Amino acid sequence: MISPDAPLQQLQAYVARMEIERHFDAQSATEKCLLLGEEVGELFKAVRKSSGLAVDPLSNAKEVAHELADILNFLLAIANRYQIDLGQAFVSKEQINQSRHWVAQP
Repeated sequence: MISPDAPLQQLQAYVARMEIERHFDAQSATEKCLLLGEEVGELFKAVRKSSGLAVDPLSNAKEVAHELADILNFLLAIANRYQIDLGQAFVSKEQINQSRHWVAQP
């Protein structure tokens, strides 16, 4: 098991190990991206439900926290497919974002 306060690098390594253990390691980056898209849809449905918006009563809307965790799992798995340290990629991209000028739209 992994600690809730584990750094991103440890989470990414954990996902790599669990994919091997659960036999998901043969899935391609394309397959992982498609699965990620499905999870994003499930997140939207969970947000709708938690916001009190209409949701099909026959749908299996889950908790926002669980859907966010599923999305993180797929993001880390995709990063692993490309040998990307997601924590470093985030820091690098934020350095670029800090030099941008953000303008609010009316």
